[in-house]
Amino acid sequence: MDYKAAGAPKPAKGTPRHSEHNARGTAKNPLNRKDDKAALLARMKAAAAKKD
Repeated sequence: MDYKAAGAPKPAKGTPRHSEHNARGTAKNPLNRKDDKAALLARMKAAAAKKD
C-alpha cells in the first residue's frame, strides 16, 4: 500500500493565504505604475517641515 499518497494534498509553500487590498495589478495600484522617488522625497520633506 502506498501510504505517501494518502491524505489531503499539501498546500503550495511560500504563497500567501489571501491577496492584498493594494496589490499590484488592481484598480488601486495599476501594474504599470512606478513609484516616483522624487514625489516620495517631496512628501517626506513636506512632512519634516510641517513637523518643525
